[in-house]
Order: sequence, then C-alpha cells, then structure tokens
Amino acid sequence: MPEKKTRKAAAKDKREGKSASTQAGEYVHEEIEHVREGKHGAKNAKQAIAIGLSKARRDGVKAKPGKSASKATKKKAAKETAASKSKKKPSSTRSAGAKKALKTASKKTIAKKAVGKKALSTQTKKAAKKRTASSRSAAAKKAAKTKGPAVRKAAAKKAARTRAKKG
Repeated sequence: MPEKKTRKAAAKDKREGKSASTQAGEYVHEEIEHVREGKHGAKNAKQAIAIGLSKARRDGVKAKPGKSASKATKKKAAKETAASKSKKKPSSTRSAGAKKALKTASKKTIAKKAVGKKALSTQTKKAAKKRTASSRSAAAKKAAKTKGPAVRKAAAKKAARTRAKKG
C-alpha cells in the first residue's frame, strides 16, 4: 500500500503535466526507501523498480511497459492497470505471502546493497544505453519544459558548475 505522501507527490506531478514515468518515479523512490530501511528486501535494483512501477499502476498511474518489454511484463502491466479500475479488494492471504517472500529476500541478500548508489547508477546506465541519443535528448527537452523557471535556473547553475569542474 503506497504511503499518503507518495500519492500526494504523484498527484502533484500529474497536475503539473509531468509524464506517467515521472509520476511512477515517486512510487519507485518510496520502494527504494523501503528496501534501504529494511522493511523488505529486493534481489537487485531492477526488482525494486519493478515493485514500485507495479504499485504505481495499481494506484492508477498510466505507466506503460517499455517497447522492449517481454510479453509476460506487458501482460502483468495490463493486469495491474485493470486492478486499478477494479473495486475488488486484494486477497489478504496473497498479500501476506508476497510480504513474507520479500522479508525473506531481505535476509538472503544485503538489501542496502541491492539499492545502493552504485547499483542504481549501474541500472540507470544500462537502461540509458538501450535508448537512442535522439530519444534521450527528446526526454531531456520535455523535462526542461515542465521544470518551471526557478528549477530551470538552478539546473543551469549546476550544469555550469559541473562544466567548470571538468575544466
């Protein structure tokens, strides 16, 4: 069950006209925090991201699976989207089983390592490599449009500092 602050942040993103992936990012961030806090575990960063996306879809975020996603992933995403529209309450037995499995995962692996800075960085780089330069550029341009003047100014200052450091 997503936390109230996560739902609020996602709703704010939606009001601001941000993309579904940005809205879903709030749920992913929450999931990463849960793993870091030891609420439950994850085998790796990819699993933590998948759990967050699943929560987002079940909460009504229209996050589509990627173009290169497997049939199984697409089917699961469709089920989650349907579940968001359904009034049916999830099975408590199934929920308990899922929670127990995730708790066990936290004992088997070092949960913090699965969603540590290095692991998330590696996952991000792998995901970016799959995309074309024009696709990444278009996403950056869209993000810049929805940032707003104050945040854009801060980002420009940070970029200038980074360039100055590189020499």
